Amino acid sequence: MAMSSAQIFHTLRTPNASLTTTSSSSNVRTCLASPRVSSGFFCRLKSGFQLPSNRFRTLAMVKDEGERTEDHPLIADSTNAINAQVEDAAPMIQERDFSGTPYVPVYVMLPLGVIDMNSELVNSEGLVNQLRVLKSINVDGVMVDCWWGIVEAHSPQVYNWTGYRELFQIIRDLKLKLQVVMSFHECGGNVGDDVHIPLPAWITEIGLSNPDIYFTDRKGRRNTECLSWGIDKERVLRGRTAVEVYFDYMRSFRVEFDEFFEDGIISEIEVGLGPCGELRYPSYPAKQGWKYPGIGEFQCYDKYLMKSLMKAAEVRGHSIWARGPDNAGSYNSTPHETGFFRDGGEYDSYYGRFFLNWYSRTLIDHGDRVLALANLAFEGTCIAAKLSGIHWWYKTASHAAELTAGFYNPANRDGYAPIAAMLKKHETALNFTCVELRTLNQNEDFPEALADPEGLVWQVLNAAWDVSIPVASENALPCHDREGYNKILENAKPLNDPDGRHLSAFTYLRLSSVLMEKHNFTEFEQFVKRMHGVHGGEAISDLQVNPKKQTKRETMTELRYEEEDNLKL
Repeated sequence: MAMSSAQIFHTLRTPNASLTTTSSSSNVRTCLASPRVSSGFFCRLKSGFQLPSNRFRTLAMVKDEGERTEDHPLIADSTNAINAQVEDAAPMIQERDFSGTPYVPVYVMLPLGVIDMNSELVNSEGLVNQLRVLKSINVDGVMVDCWWGIVEAHSPQVYNWTGYRELFQIIRDLKLKLQVVMSFHECGGNVGDDVHIPLPAWITEIGLSNPDIYFTDRKGRRNTECLSWGIDKERVLRGRTAVEVYFDYMRSFRVEFDEFFEDGIISEIEVGLGPCGELRYPSYPAKQGWKYPGIGEFQCYDKYLMKSLMKAAEVRGHSIWARGPDNAGSYNSTPHETGFFRDGGEYDSYYGRFFLNWYSRTLIDHGDRVLALANLAFEGTCIAAKLSGIHWWYKTASHAAELTAGFYNPANRDGYAPIAAMLKKHETALNFTCVELRTLNQNEDFPEALADPEGLVWQVLNAAWDVSIPVASENALPCHDREGYNKILENAKPLNDPDGRHLSAFTYLRLSSVLMEKHNFTEFEQFVKRMHGVHGGEAISDLQVNPKKQTKRETMTELRYEEEDNLKL
């Protein structure tokens, strides 16, 4: 799935060559990540430096454990002698031991373009090799997007599942599980998307004559990432409503892959509910010039949503309220620059509360309708919905970026409890992003954004746990370092939780050649063991720091020059 909202802010950073990914995202599933993403993401090591080049990424900060990863040709060799020198440079710090903790399944997202626009599997041999490596370290399964724009590309109710059937057969042969995403959104256009998969051509054709099927901002600019929920119940898609189109697609999938459901290969269906597959409005589109940490814009100006707003205002007895805010700024505004979102602003007035309640309720009602039909199509199968982690401006009173995305979550209101209640109604699991992000790091990078990903994660996870629905998660940014994995583990298995709550599953973003490199894969293998509650061995407790002597940057630089001199000799 395309990457999600929280991931976006890193696009402003200078890309680090050593950790630039070769794939990606809705998503995410981000997205942030996570639209679901940015190129040139890098993960921060505990000491705060980044490795200077691809060549020296394999200068490991941990010891290799066992022989398993070394046996795979897809995993690059590392310089063990240099590893040892780095390890000896500083004392060890003990980390939390996760042995004996609850088993949390780990899935890995497949590349966005694993199935091409002709519904054919791309590079099956290379994919099989990578999947075998993942299987060898006991990864539980993989996640794959089933793109509406590929399967029902040319004509209504004409579905082509050919490439997916071949892919699913490979996954079954390897005895892996499948999380499948019903992706009713466009892939491409967000930073980091490495493929372009538009909505079906027949939908685009309808949009040419009726552009109000798309979300629209105050200036009338259309967003073709997904369909407006204004047409959920309007028969404008060749005689069908939007939710009928989604249901027919899901039902076709269920019939086509019945054997995979019966065999238990398909463990979960994640239902796409908006841009990047996330339940939110497309309030911060890169196509419209949005940049992190802009507050975004309300997306309710197509004629169908405006009709809904007018009806709601009339029922309330204030027809004058049938309008969107005229003082909410633009995509890249900050809250204090606007009359609507500033402290004491109109967002907390009688009109503001009416508008935001309608806007967020429309979002929740969309999820309610689609998930009801998903349960009909996939009866007996676990259903999940994805929520984006919009953590910027979380430390302000209005939470402006969340409001424009449809999450009515200002400081004096819990905006995620109603969403959790809707998911509970349909026994739907929540999939949430950005569990690897640390508030301190965000504040160092962009202090003006007043972000708090840790506070947001804690609020959302507790909203779901309070109504007793399963909570799964995924990382918002490509992550290959110990610090990021440790943060994920902290959120996956909260320490000393009196109720023993933990994530039901974790999905890693995403399979790539960078993940398969020796050092990165060794870290990932240890992470999988700890998520499974298995002691990871010596590598669990040997993270190095040495603040009193040499910094890691100095140590690595010296080792790099030393190796270069040796190579010259």
